[in-house]
Amino acid sequence: LRGGPLPSGKTLNLVLDGLQTEYVLLLPGARHVSVKPEAIERMLQTAESTGAGLVYSDFYDESFQGRVPHPLNDYRQGSVRDDFDFGAMMLFSVAAIRRALKKHGATPDVQFAGLYDLRLKIGIDNTLHHLKEPLYSVIGDKNDPGDKKLFAYVDPEHAAVQKEMEAVFTDYLRKIGVYLSPESLRYAEPPAQSFPVEASVVIPVLNRKGTIPDAVRSALAQSTDFPFNVIAVDNHSTDGTTDVLEGLMRTDRRLTHVIPERTDLGIGGCWNEAIHRDVCGHYAVQLDSDDLYSNDRVLQTIVDTLRQGPYAMVVGSYSLVNERLEQIPPGLVDHREWTDENGHNNALRVNGLGAPRAFDTSVIRTIGFPNVSYGEDYAVALRVCRQYRIGRIFESLYLCRRWPGNTDAALTIEQANRNDAFKDMLRTEEIIARQKMNQNP
Repeated sequence: LRGGPLPSGKTLNLVLDGLQTEYVLLLPGARHVSVKPEAIERMLQTAESTGAGLVYSDFYDESFQGRVPHPLNDYRQGSVRDDFDFGAMMLFSVAAIRRALKKHGATPDVQFAGLYDLRLKIGIDNTLHHLKEPLYSVIGDKNDPGDKKLFAYVDPEHAAVQKEMEAVFTDYLRKIGVYLSPESLRYAEPPAQSFPVEASVVIPVLNRKGTIPDAVRSALAQSTDFPFNVIAVDNHSTDGTTDVLEGLMRTDRRLTHVIPERTDLGIGGCWNEAIHRDVCGHYAVQLDSDDLYSNDRVLQTIVDTLRQGPYAMVVGSYSLVNERLEQIPPGLVDHREWTDENGHNNALRVNGLGAPRAFDTSVIRTIGFPNVSYGEDYAVALRVCRQYRIGRIFESLYLCRRWPGNTDAALTIEQANRNDAFKDMLRTEEIIARQKMNQNP
């Protein structure tokens, strides 16, 4: 067969049309794979016994240093992102493929999203089964769970790929009853209560003695036409951060230093501490303890946008910088994939919405953050955009400092899997909630 890349619809249809076997084993990436016949037999036996539409397994990363196990995540209802890791080998049931394409439509003539379209359609009515044992080796191709992978989906070079993935995913949402029309979304209501200030900058912090002074000063230096304050939630730091914040609070009464009573809080729990404080303003605006606002008009720009909706949530754009505040690739992260018409649907596919994030406090108090230190921002963003319009600012408002101490820096495969599984769980819950919403409008 002569064709293009396997993910293209044309090539995939060419392969599928010629199948005369019960199963087809696809190796979607250009990777060097070493596999023994008994491993394929194991996958076939599993496919037969489970009746799964797709079987995939763990594998080994092999190099001159030896080989190490590479575990994968279980597939669940919310595992709908296009970069879900199935490993280097995917065993499909040909009968499941034909049923799915007959029921849900042929694979479209896309360049990049053909395989994504196929597995989404198969997953509607079939199990995607994970064999939790390493059955083959991938030679010299250890995945990088670091920054390159973390920011790949927002790289402008991948814009055409992302547009195709979004179109395929949106069609899938319509098929499973999860798609929400933009007309179903509403704006924020005027607050039913008064607030002490118009905006609060919220900074959760744990052991950031070196960066917290710059973050706090960046917030306090904002020039606005409204009163604002800064709430630093100090999650029982032990490195001197607490003393630094006490000193800063003595020099500027707009800073509130909060030490929670609870000792089991994640970043989300710290946000809950801040938004439920009496000192919290009408709007709650994010600033991480590692980061800085890019100029002294950022807070004004964010609040102006919140007011214009009025929006329940606004998300800005940020620039990646190193410890010396020099821009590093991919530079500006502006999430241009977002549209007012479909951003709230596509949010279920992508890994995040961006930063800085800002909320109407009345709305976010009713939702609350999960008490975790990864994905808490994504959880509330999904919940907000289920019902409310989100405002966007595509200019850089924020300097996101990347350094070895970042909580998402240099993750192991196991840590990356745990993070990915958590977001897949959030998507699962949100998909179910949106299905119910559509069934009972």
